[in-house]
Amino acid sequence: MSEWLRAHPQVRTIRVAACDLNGQARGKRLPSRFSDRVEEEGTRFPLSVLNLDIWGEDIEGSPLVFDSGDADGVLHPTGRGFVPMPWLDAPTALLPLWMFDEAGQPFDGCPRHALNRVLQAYTARGWTPQVATELEFYLIDDSEDGIHAPRSPRSGKRREAAEILSLRTLDAFDAFFTDLYDACEAMDLPADAAISEGGMGQFEVNLLHGPAMKAADDTWLFKMLVKGLARKHGLAGSFMAKPYPDQAGNGLHMHFSVLDANGNNIFDDDSPDGSGLLRQAVAGCLAALPDMTLILAPHANSYDRLVPGAHAPTGICWAKENRTSAIRIPGGSPRARRIEHRVAGGDINPYLMIAAVLGAALQGIEEQLAPPPPITGNAYDQDLPQIPTCWHAAIDAFEQSPRIARIFPRGLIRNLTMTKRQEARRIADLNDEDRLALYLDTV
Repeated sequence: MSEWLRAHPQVRTIRVAACDLNGQARGKRLPSRFSDRVEEEGTRFPLSVLNLDIWGEDIEGSPLVFDSGDADGVLHPTGRGFVPMPWLDAPTALLPLWMFDEAGQPFDGCPRHALNRVLQAYTARGWTPQVATELEFYLIDDSEDGIHAPRSPRSGKRREAAEILSLRTLDAFDAFFTDLYDACEAMDLPADAAISEGGMGQFEVNLLHGPAMKAADDTWLFKMLVKGLARKHGLAGSFMAKPYPDQAGNGLHMHFSVLDANGNNIFDDDSPDGSGLLRQAVAGCLAALPDMTLILAPHANSYDRLVPGAHAPTGICWAKENRTSAIRIPGGSPRARRIEHRVAGGDINPYLMIAAVLGAALQGIEEQLAPPPPITGNAYDQDLPQIPTCWHAAIDAFEQSPRIARIFPRGLIRNLTMTKRQEARRIADLNDEDRLALYLDTV
């Protein structure tokens, strides 16, 4: 038994799980006394388990199912170790896993391996990406018909309006946020500032920067935590891109910089504008943006968020200190010079999103691309190339893109496009209420 479990004898059951293409945790429940076997030898799931649709069902015609006999993969611990699950009533811990094939090679369809593949390309240059994420989510009362702003635990009243940076709103939900931050401490999630956001019952929490893989792990675990803990407080915690048609959508903004072998930020040249490598990385992100939209907007509801004037970027552009642009260069000290990628919705798979952004940035550097001039003013009012707003077109672009083929392995591209086409066929027959029920808790 691991040191962590020995130090937490109250934990009598564990979960072992890996992240599938939709960001869902797929795994098993085990008595903790059997943890040694999983830690030392791993465990086995069908390879197809990481390639299920949003309902958790097999992909029709997938080569991972009947054509191959639904063969097993082998899952091993990621190195994160056991993580408590404070949203459950009984003391429980999660052991994160990632998938390999029978020969011990990384499974192409595993999102965490997709990110690791991109990070290896940075390592080959002696570089280490540093990543932070800002996650927007709604607390929602879905105990009655439809969905509603949550009632204040103090007054019992609903606030049917936005409360941007309202301390009163944060204080009204202080019990939830106190539990949330206590849980983040226990789970080693670097939760920093929390704010009340632009939608009714909408909040944002920042996770501090760190190595890219840990940032992806943290983001995946944080989404799991918010959804589980909100249910413990009698609410839904939703990262759905657009739960309310007339309220702001949920974004997931990614900040990143890159350190060289000496720990220096390659985007910093002591100038206010940042280095040439920063501009090349921006150019790579812009060049790949149309083809990687499926990663940043993976679900039918994702495209409801990508509308002009709704605080989500729609034009393919970059700017300095401008939140209407897709790519923003924040101000501040040159030593902290970084790129903020603002397109992704809260409903993304963090491993795929971080892999896509970092992979695109590296392509820009390798090809020494030059970005267009940064915009000034309101991007929504300018004649700019637009981020795709059609789910079907985004699936096709992702599948056919030479740029995407250099970032993700062929098997993952095939699996993800098959998954999304199956979902698109089924979702076309659902009404708005059924779509809401599908996405509210899952994404």
